[in-house]
Amino acid sequence: MLKKSFRSRIKKYVVAEIREASACAKTNDFATAFGHLERAHVLGQASTIEHTRVHLLMLKVGWKKKDWREILGQLFRIAGASTKTPLGIYPAGNTGGADVSPFKSMPISK
Repeated sequence: MLKKSFRSRIKKYVVAEIREASACAKTNDFATAFGHLERAHVLGQASTIEHTRVHLLMLKVGWKKKDWREILGQLFRIAGASTKTPLGIYPAGNTGGADVSPFKSMPISK
């Protein structure tokens, strides 16, 4: 039997957080939505596809809030996620928002 890829093992958890974020965003609860995206980011950041997808969704929340700091931060992070993650270069545990350094590793909560 072939070993499952990281993405196939983690995807359902990332998708669950994205669904929760989407439900919160529909009611304009962007703070809670972003918290779910931060968890999705920590879970999926070792997968280029999931890592980049979460940053795109964070960009969307920043856009809806008209938060230019978040928008610019996410554009930078999208470029990094799509080009550095395949090389295994990403700060483990980083929550992915523009309020933290894109280079800082952070403790991973349970």
